[in-house]
Amino acid sequence: MTKEMDIKQIQELIKFVSKSGVNEVAIEQGEFKITIKTNQAPTFVQATIPANPIQSSIAEVVPPSITSSAPLSSASVNAVSVEDSSKYITIKSPMIGTFYRSNSPDKPSFVNVGDDIQSGQVLCIIEAMKLFNEIESEFSGKIVKILVENATPVEYDQPLFLIESV
Repeated sequence: MTKEMDIKQIQELIKFVSKSGVNEVAIEQGEFKITIKTNQAPTFVQATIPANPIQSSIAEVVPPSITSSAPLSSASVNAVSVEDSSKYITIKSPMIGTFYRSNSPDKPSFVNVGDDIQSGQVLCIIEAMKLFNEIESEFSGKIVKILVENATPVEYDQPLFLIESV
């Protein structure tokens, strides 16, 4: 069942795109298609990953929109070294929105580090334009790392999870 966008939703999308700094967004819902392009100069984000993680097994999570090297509050996840990450499957965000690990703050997370998952299993929700989109795994495996903190904005194609294939 597809729901076409009304003019108010399209206007909200245009405002969101202009504020986010992206140059182009294309959305398809059934036979309805919309592409929004801006005349803004491309935004480039540079991120560096240390070759050897700090002595502890914890690394700071920094959203791609932040380019300073200042650490964030206490948001942290288990670190996986760069050399090891090549053997993992990366689940990426299919859209721009806000990442949520559960249906609501009082519900448990869909998945946690160390969980075994199956293809088609819901991993998270991404809210875009007041629509909550369940993101399902295309692979079976084990969650090795969650790359995004709960309730934070994500970009299109931003890595969300590292999965160890079984």
